[in-house]
Amino acid sequence: MTAVARDIADLTLSTQGEGRIAWALSEMPVLAAIRERFERERPLAGLRVSGCLHITTETANLARTLKAGGAEVVLCASNPLSTQDDVAAALVQKDDIPVFARRGEPTDVYYEHIRAALDHRPQITLDDGADLVSELHKHRQDLLGQVMGGTEETTTGVIRLRAMAAAGALRYPIVAVNDALTKHLFDNRYGTGQSALDGVIRATNILIAGRVFTVAGYGWCGRGLALRAKGHGARVIVTEVDPLRALEAAMDGLEVMPLEAAAARSDFIVTVTGDKHILDRPHFEVMKDGCVIANAGHFNVEINIPVLEAMAVAKTRPRPSVEEYRLGDGRRIRLLAEGRLVNLAAAEGHPAAVMDMSFANQALSVVWLATHARGLTGTVHPVPRAIDEEVARLKLAALSEAAPRSASRRCARRRRPSASGRSRAGRRPPRR
Repeated sequence: MTAVARDIADLTLSTQGEGRIAWALSEMPVLAAIRERFERERPLAGLRVSGCLHITTETANLARTLKAGGAEVVLCASNPLSTQDDVAAALVQKDDIPVFARRGEPTDVYYEHIRAALDHRPQITLDDGADLVSELHKHRQDLLGQVMGGTEETTTGVIRLRAMAAAGALRYPIVAVNDALTKHLFDNRYGTGQSALDGVIRATNILIAGRVFTVAGYGWCGRGLALRAKGHGARVIVTEVDPLRALEAAMDGLEVMPLEAAAARSDFIVTVTGDKHILDRPHFEVMKDGCVIANAGHFNVEINIPVLEAMAVAKTRPRPSVEEYRLGDGRRIRLLAEGRLVNLAAAEGHPAAVMDMSFANQALSVVWLATHARGLTGTVHPVPRAIDEEVARLKLAALSEAAPRSASRRCARRRRPSASGRSRAGRRPPRR
């Protein structure tokens, strides 16, 4: 095997990564079915694809699917703390896919890796947060002429790209995979809901039940997180600037109030907005001693960490994903995962079963772009309805195949009506 261009932590981790990738694939029947089709049809033969994504087991299965379709794939990380080093090693060692990602890489290396992915001269880009697209437009405009289109996975990235499009700066079409119904109704709600709470629990090992848990933002991710926290017995508060979403939270049985009021009562606060400095000095000044703060939005700017650093008189690291800031009055504020995506930095990210639909949309959207991109404008486009519906059909079929058929047949036998139209269960017992 020829040497594969890469910058990863440890190639010897590949066997461990291979096992975890296979485990994830067992929960991704839709993507597996698409991969089988791609192997037969090769719809992406010779197409250069650069992806700036979270390097996880689920992403590995997407990369393998695209390669099965004939694409030449290169990957870099979309977050310095989300990379699973064993997965990166398996992709390089087992699949000859160049990967530029190391967990915990500093910011300058992070951008070096994005530039390495752009050196692949992509015709299609895959992004999670729009850093790849941004870097391409700012510093590698010489490559824009050969880019056919791209996809964007997450809410924050779609917001950034729509702003670029509104300013007339976006030079090629992007498909907003995040906005597909089979993505955000499931991935954002159930995936973020479960994995973000998982990250909080793994990082702290603090009991959720009975505590005040504030969710800042009631979009689909916030809805899912609030639901899971409530299910764990927390007293859930929602803060939301959109009055319609705030009303929805109230109708869902949650307490709604301004963030500054919630900050004074909360044991946990998790931001899920995609906006900047949601947690800031006024909130830090009133937080309870020991308050745990975390972010489940894409970028760590949702928490104003520089202000918290300036307010602190001491900082310690009592647990691997916890930084404890001691303020001048003795109060402690506990920041999780450096303010980065808590579900990926302190846990394993979304369960594979929901990423199955998200990445099925990614794979099919890449094929769609390969055939339709030349007729599209440089703006953000929805996932075609036909793709959304195909993913839903494939997922339903997979769920049906997983049903316990023998039990279903037994139930059907018990309910089968007699020739007279009366059920057997409804017959009177024979007279003796």
